[in-house]
Amino acid sequence: MSIDQSTAARVAKLARIKVEDDALPALAQEFNTILGFIEQLNEVDVEGVEPMTSVTPQRLKRRADVVTDGDQQDKVLGNAPDAREGFFAVPKVVE
Repeated sequence: MSIDQSTAARVAKLARIKVEDDALPALAQEFNTILGFIEQLNEVDVEGVEPMTSVTPQRLKRRADVVTDGDQQDKVLGNAPDAREGFFAVPKVVE
C-alpha cells in the first residue's frame, strides 16, 4: 500500500491538521514509512505468544467489587464550589 500526496492531504484534513502543500510530499513519505514498518510487524510470527500489557509480570491491586453506600456525602460535597440540599449546584445551561 502506498500513500500519495492527495491521500496524505485527505488524512491531514480528516485529522484537522493544517499541512502546507509543499509539506505534503514529506508527509506522504512519512506515512509510507509507517505503513512499511507495520507490514514488517505483520511478518513476525506471534503464534502462541500471549498478549501482555507490560514487559514485567505484574498484577494491579484490586479492591473487592462490593456495592457500598459510601456515606461520604459531606466529604464529596465539601470540594464543590456550590452545593445545595445535598447535591452539586450547577448553573442552568438550557433555557
